[in-house]
Amino acid sequence: MARSPARLLTLAVAAVLATTLAACSSSERPSTAGPAPAPAGTATFPVTVTHAFGETTVPAEPTRVVTVGFNDADFALAVGVVPVGVRDFIGEYDETRRPWAQAALGGTTPPLVGGNEVDVERVAALRPDLILGIYSFMDRATYDALSKIAPTVAQPDAANSAMGWQDQTRLTGKVLGRSAQADRVVADAEARFAKAREEHPEFTGKNLRIGFVVDGQIYSLGNDDLRTQLFQGLGLRLPATTETLSAERIGELDSDAVVVFGQTQEDLADDRAFQSLDAVKAGRVVYLGGYGTEVAGALGFGSPLSLPTALDAVVPQLSQAYRA
Repeated sequence: MARSPARLLTLAVAAVLATTLAACSSSERPSTAGPAPAPAGTATFPVTVTHAFGETTVPAEPTRVVTVGFNDADFALAVGVVPVGVRDFIGEYDETRRPWAQAALGGTTPPLVGGNEVDVERVAALRPDLILGIYSFMDRATYDALSKIAPTVAQPDAANSAMGWQDQTRLTGKVLGRSAQADRVVADAEARFAKAREEHPEFTGKNLRIGFVVDGQIYSLGNDDLRTQLFQGLGLRLPATTETLSAERIGELDSDAVVVFGQTQEDLADDRAFQSLDAVKAGRVVYLGGYGTEVAGALGFGSPLSLPTALDAVVPQLSQAYRA
């Protein structure tokens, strides 16, 4: 998944990263129990992985992990590892209260090691033996500085592409020596998506457009944006790439259904171009509200812990839209 224009703007203004949106829901609430810790010492080390800046070898099972990616903490928690330091999620959503992570955190609140930028000195002070930055967008200079502290895993490629949640879970499990746990986590989350698709045949073969609004600018999110993972997992069809829409191009949002982030139904009530869309006239629009909501945070993290929460919030609304 590529780093979309909306994503770039989010990082620049430090306002919307937390809105990486929540995934659709099944009929059951996700378990409040934390992931069962994988038994230590069962993996074979050293482990070597490749990333944007080359290869990193993890010599032994890590015991002090610092996550410098915006969502990497969730992936470590998903396989039973509590980071000793984390990066701020940046946006309006208060990630310290995210419900899907509380059981796994076990009452701990890891200290922050940066927001828009990684604070290398704070990372060093925590004496990590592994630094995870799979969703960090770090540059070479930051990677070099972090690598002097501990083995560092950066984003997958130089184009700053983001991994899908399944691949990120498995890579995290690999470097933490918990691949078996990662596979179970992926299977459990995928089962939630499969159940939602089975229970909602109205999603089959349907198109969806997602309007993402930041400071008045509208983006049409595509499959290259992490925030669309939930909708892809439900089998909905989105454009391949994210595009910036001018006022004259708002008609391109029209589809079988439309999801709107960043503005409410009331905010758009007087927008003639938006109100002229067939989907709006037919009531086939889901308004997910602002960027400080739980659903926005869940979609923003895009993790196997957060996506079930997003599913529970979004699926009923999508179902109603497609049945309209």
